[in-house]
Amino acid sequence: MAELDDIIHQPLRLKIMAALNALPATSGLEFSRLKKLTGATDGNLGAHIETLAKAGYVSVEKAFVGKKPQTTVTATAAGRGAFARHVATLQEIIAGKQS
Repeated sequence: MAELDDIIHQPLRLKIMAALNALPATSGLEFSRLKKLTGATDGNLGAHIETLAKAGYVSVEKAFVGKKPQTTVTATAAGRGAFARHVATLQEIIAGKQS
C-alpha cells in the first residue's frame, strides 16, 4: 500500500487541494474564494499555500486588479498527481477496513 502524502494530509491543505483539483487543470482560485471555502484565516491560509507551493503542488500568481492585489492559486501537474495518489491511498485504506 502506498503512503499518505504528509504535505497533503494536513486537513487545511487537503481542503485546498480538493478545491483546486475540482477545477479544470489550468484554472485556479482566488485567495478570497479559497478562504471562504476552507474557513481559514488569512495568515493560516497563506502559510499552508506557501507549504504547498514549496512542495511544487501549487503555483501562486499575484497581480493587481485595479488597485487591489489579487492572489490566484492553481494546482500544478505535480500537485494533481500527488493529490490523486493521496486519494487512491485513502481509498485503499477504506477498502481494506471494509473487507
